[in-house]
Amino acid sequence: MKGTKTFTTFQLTTLVLLRLMIGWQILYEGISKLLIPNWSSAVFLRESQWVLSGFSNWIISHDGVLQVVNFMNIWGLIAIGLGLILGLFTRVAAIAGATLIFVYFLNSPPLLGLEYSLPTEGNCLIFNKTLIEAVGLLILVAFPTSSIMGLDMFISRFKKSKIKKEE
Repeated sequence: MKGTKTFTTFQLTTLVLLRLMIGWQILYEGISKLLIPNWSSAVFLRESQWVLSGFSNWIISHDGVLQVVNFMNIWGLIAIGLGLILGLFTRVAAIAGATLIFVYFLNSPPLLGLEYSLPTEGNCLIFNKTLIEAVGLLILVAFPTSSIMGLDMFISRFKKSKIKKEE
């Protein structure tokens, strides 16, 4: 059929696994920040040395703004992670996650001349694990696995049955 997209079981399984693993990692990051007493993004923002360094310094210099950023960071990570794991509003979660993680990348990219400390695992020149994770989330936007396996599947079925009843 023209326009019909079919995927093999292996393809679907690997895409769902990608969604679950990225979701778990993001959820874990959010929960760990929530559980750390007095956690603040100020430490990370202080190390910003690239295109967002001015904005990062502005956030740090305004305590109220910093508190909002901390709150949004923690609860945004938790909501994105849960959305990905549960397959609920997955496209929104994946887009929000890719955007948030890309902002992390723009604050601390692995580029020559930007010295933070000794190179660490997963922090390779140009393409680090942060950027790879953001691209992984964009892949999940392109392949809506939650409509096949996730709570979005039930929402989609409910909408279809409601439309059929109205016809």
